[in-house]
Formats: sequence, C-alpha cells, structure tokens
Amino acid sequence: MTRYTKRNGLSRRTLLKTGVAAAAGTVASPMVWAQSNIVLRQAGTGVSAFNEIADKALEDLGITLEMTALDSDAVTQRVATQPDSFDIADIEYWICKKVWPTGNLQAMDTSRIAQYDNIAGTFRSGKLTPTSEIAQGTAPHTVGFVEGKDGTEFVDNESGWMTLIPTIYNADTLGIRPDLIGRPISNWSELLNTEFAGKASILDISSIGIMDMAMVCESMGEITYADKGNMTREEIDKTMAIFTEAKKNGQFRAFWKSFDESVNLMASGEVVIQSMWSPAITAVRAQGIPCVYQPLEEGYRSWGGGMGLAASLEGAKLDAAYEYINWYLSGWVGGFLMRQGYYSAVPETSKLFMSDDEWGYWYEGKESQADIVSPSGQVLEGPGAVRDGGSFLDRMGAVACWNSVMDENQYMVRKWNEFIAA
Repeated sequence: MTRYTKRNGLSRRTLLKTGVAAAAGTVASPMVWAQSNIVLRQAGTGVSAFNEIADKALEDLGITLEMTALDSDAVTQRVATQPDSFDIADIEYWICKKVWPTGNLQAMDTSRIAQYDNIAGTFRSGKLTPTSEIAQGTAPHTVGFVEGKDGTEFVDNESGWMTLIPTIYNADTLGIRPDLIGRPISNWSELLNTEFAGKASILDISSIGIMDMAMVCESMGEITYADKGNMTREEIDKTMAIFTEAKKNGQFRAFWKSFDESVNLMASGEVVIQSMWSPAITAVRAQGIPCVYQPLEEGYRSWGGGMGLAASLEGAKLDAAYEYINWYLSGWVGGFLMRQGYYSAVPETSKLFMSDDEWGYWYEGKESQADIVSPSGQVLEGPGAVRDGGSFLDRMGAVACWNSVMDENQYMVRKWNEFIAA
C-alpha cells in the first residue's frame, strides 16, 4: 500500500497540489510535531472515529489524536456548549447550521487547503454535475461558506472561508435483511408496512429521522411536501401523526442513536428493515450476515461531513490542525473510509490508495474481480458482486433530500420528542 510520505521537507499534500510555491506549502515534519507533543482533541460521531486513523496520523505526522465518538445530538451539544472541550469538530453539515451561530468554530482559510480545487462540486456549488438539481434540505454548500475570517452569516459563493472542510459523504437508504424478508423491497413506504410490525426501526436523531419520515410519507402518498427540508408546522404535525399511529400499533421494535445499536438490531434479526448507515451495513455483513443497503424508487437521503476548528485554536496547534486536515484529504483516509461505503470529498486522491478492483466496485459500480474487504480487512463480498445502488453517479445522482435543520426546527424537535415518548 502506498504511504503518505515527506519529500525534502514538503508534505505529500503540497506535492499533490498543482502550481503552489514550495515555500507556501512547507510544513513541519513528523519529528517536529512529535517533539512539540501536539495533541488534537477530535469530537465527532462514531462513523469516522477509527483507531486506525489516529494511529496512521501519529505515524505519518507525529500528531496525537484523541478521538471522542458521540452520537449526532451529543456532539452538537458539545460543540455548542463546551468550546474548550475539543480542538476539531468532525461533524455533519446540518450540525453546522446549529453550532455556527455560537461562535465556537472559526472560519477556515481555503488557501491553506492543498486539495481545495479538487473538492467535489457537491460541497462547493451544490451540483454533482453541471446539470444536477440540488436536493431539498440542508445541502452542504448552503452552510459551507461565510463572508470572511470573522464571518457570522452563510454566503452562497466560494468566499475563500469555509465553515467546515468537507471530508466524506454518502447517499443513505433503508437497510434490510433479505434472508428474513424474502421478497423485493422497492419503496420507502415499506418501513411502515404492517408485514414488518415489531421488526422495523428508525433512528432517534430528529434532523435525520424527520427526513426518513418524509421519504416514507411521500412514498405512501399521504403527504406531498412543498419542501421536505423546510416543513411547515402543519406538515410536521401530519408527519408525526402518521408515525405516532404506527408506533401505537406496534410497528417499531426500537429507536437507535448510534450505528452500533443499529448493527445489533439487524444482526440479531430483531429488526429486518430500518434506517441505517453505511458502516452499520458493513459491520453486519462482516459477520457473514446478509444485509442490503436497498436502493429505493424515491431516491436517497444524503449527508455530508467535514472538519471544523475550535475558535480558540491558534499558533502551533492551529498549524498542526491544518496539516492534519490536509493529510486527511491526501488519500489514505479517503481510501480507508471508502471501503465501508463512504465517498471521499476528494475522490482523486483516495483512488491512489485503493486497488483498481476496489475503486471499480465502490466508486464505479463495476462487478468485483476478487474479494471486497472492509476497512479492517474482513471479507464483505466475493468475486462477481456489484455494489448496492451501483456507481457513485447512480447513487449520488438519485439524492432526494439532505439531512436538514428547518426554520421550524424547535417546533419539530419538540414534536419529535413527543413522538419518541408517546
């Protein structure tokens, strides 16, 4: 496997960036960072908090990472209310909409990001391709930029100052146990099919779960939303009423907050259809249990994640944080995370750290030629397999909505909590 290397005092991120003066890209060597005893505290969700990433960062950069894995609501609360408890926030873009107004994150200078020009258009203009339509909800580019270093308002142009530096994203759908269901599943409405009463589950994170609910209600033909990502109070009430009735009728086995919980529900067979995330699918399949990330006719619910920096970060720790983020985008981490089904915000570099067969399977939707393995090396598929949903363009091109924070967010959260407690 190719390794992240230093050459003549320059990082690989400098060598990958075209047309940058060497002096502008010079950074401290791993030995210097190690001698400085740099420790970066990273708070984020468990979907990307892998010990292997921390180990590799220490090996390549000499920077020690202390990773804290939390659920989405908990990391939102930490970034919003405990600004001295983290250096790096590894969060989703909808979370940015909640935490940016607190002033606990600092705007990031894109001129210090070696791979900025190669970041996917989804994060910069909102368009996957020049002809793409932008899906409903909190699309990453809508909260990705502010007007300047001290900017407090989001802007709709590439201002040179980002709220988060994008790292990964994906198109989410329902996970199913095909061996226990025994028939095709093609629509979001199946989540509320009484055939699966007591064996269905939805995630208990309001800004994500409400979007799954909306996909289900539209699929059922019960509600046509003007904008799923920005519901009216009436639309919220109708949505919650449908799911509250289903809950009272015993549709749901459980509600989960972390992908570990969803793995246990699915692997045990207690649940056969549920909201699910890519690493959970990977974890179930790594146990040798059939589990499918089912493409659905109505499309996908999507999300994007990125790295934000604490407002208090300065000096050598700030420089180290930028170097860490540049390393993160330089390919090794992207290749590692793409093996559990994510897409890197800079796919060109990730490709350098994957075999042609892996890239063909995960990104291009091609039939595998050999075993396909998880980030930890467990066999997920044998030769002849094709990824659920096909290629990157097939999957991300079928995104119907993004995880969202609405204008009526407080009202929605209150109604959500009432639903969970009902």
